[in-house]
Amino acid sequence: MVMLLDRIEVITLFVDDIDEARAFYQKVFAADVVYKDDVCSVLKFSGTMVNLLRGTEAPQLVEPSPVAAFGSGSRVLLTVKVDDVDAVCAELRRLGVTLLNGPIDRAWGRRTAAFADPSGHVWEVAQELR
Repeated sequence: MVMLLDRIEVITLFVDDIDEARAFYQKVFAADVVYKDDVCSVLKFSGTMVNLLRGTEAPQLVEPSPVAAFGSGSRVLLTVKVDDVDAVCAELRRLGVTLLNGPIDRAWGRRTAAFADPSGHVWEVAQELR
């Protein structure tokens, strides 16, 4: 029997400041909060949820692997498919979000731009080039 892993239900991001992270995700993604307490906020993104979890709570979930320290470098890139990267980037700038790079036409047929949340998790917006 083959186990299928074809549906991501929750992505957990380790963050330093729950309130700051939740505010960022609500502002940038207009995500609905489905649960929150002192150490986490779970937000609904269409069919997937993002759990913003205080980094101090992370070790119990990933041990024996260590939790990377804030600012130690990117360990994940989360991509959102969009119809118009330039329009999304204009809206991000309007919201006060600084782009890390882009918009850039990539050799693999996508136009992309990247930005980071307050805890350094990098998000990419991407559109298919025709």
